[in-house]
Amino acid sequence: MKKSAFLISFLLLVSSVNATTTTVTGSSGTSFQVTPVATFNEPWAMTFLPDGTLLVTEKQGNLLLVNVASGEKVSVEGIPPVAYGGQGGLGDVVLHPKFHENRILYLSYAEQGKGAVRGAAVAMAELDRSSPVPRLVNLEVIWRQIPKVKGSGHYSHRLAFGHDGKLFITSGDRQKMKPAQRWDSSLGKVIRLNFDGSVPDDNPFQDKGMLARTFWSLGHRNLLGIAFDAEGRLWTNEMGPKHGDELNLTERGKNYGWPVVSWGDHYSGVAIPDHDTRPEFEAPEVYWVPTIAPSGLVIYSGNLFPEWQGDAFIGGLASKSLIRVDIESPVPAEAERFEMGKRIREVEQGPAGALWLLEDRAGGRLLQVVP
Repeated sequence: MKKSAFLISFLLLVSSVNATTTTVTGSSGTSFQVTPVATFNEPWAMTFLPDGTLLVTEKQGNLLLVNVASGEKVSVEGIPPVAYGGQGGLGDVVLHPKFHENRILYLSYAEQGKGAVRGAAVAMAELDRSSPVPRLVNLEVIWRQIPKVKGSGHYSHRLAFGHDGKLFITSGDRQKMKPAQRWDSSLGKVIRLNFDGSVPDDNPFQDKGMLARTFWSLGHRNLLGIAFDAEGRLWTNEMGPKHGDELNLTERGKNYGWPVVSWGDHYSGVAIPDHDTRPEFEAPEVYWVPTIAPSGLVIYSGNLFPEWQGDAFIGGLASKSLIRVDIESPVPAEAERFEMGKRIREVEQGPAGALWLLEDRAGGRLLQVVP
């Protein structure tokens, strides 16, 4: 679909469903219009294709191709088996930087191991739309969390391509905590790979063992948002334990302190030393007490909301909100909070500059946000 045709479809969508459109006003008085487009069963992530259609993942293992003008959904075949349960299932979906040439996309998901152990995995595949039923072909697993462990929490497995063409993967601590500081475990790390899964020779930890050569940063808990800003800086947000959620400027070779330090405490009530007690660890740019339960993250660059260009938008789960953060000020800080009434799992920017949100859990809606 040409850009002009997409914009026409975008305007038709707004007008055709205007009866269901609502107005949401933020904490600073800014308002926007929210329009439901489609509903899903436990949606988790989304990404736009060059023609303006949308790919949406559902945790139970479904990848759906969505026409945002009509709300029509078509299942994509060829999805790998997923270990569904708890926080596990089908996760993120992103496009290769040259998708328009090679049709390659990337999926993250929870993968069953032998016995009761599980771990996150990332696969690359080609999206074949040559027939009425789209499917993934030539699927290849390019990364797995090491080790697989028991439990079904803190996979993280968010994906993003950097301005350097490298693939970044958030690898959660799987609720095991201590491995986030270990060189022989990929848990609690940000991973950096070449597009085919091979390891770049300019990664920061070249002398800590073969596994550590994949690490970009360490000392993380459960990173559910990842995005690059216009300057190419990497931002991630992660859930704290009991409070202490973080937005981090995630830099090469840095240690972010988990589980040694946190602005939150253990759920048992046992205190964790604050970040300012251990200056050798990187402190978050912004943290939240009480919790917002951060999820999807996008750095806005569109023209529909020019006053928001360069701001970060974070989906809030427990807080049931959309949170705008000014990351360009000398001291980054939350700038505005929009109460959405539902858990917000994912945030994306559309081709025409609208913000798009996915609500969490069964019946979660795809929402279009415009001025």
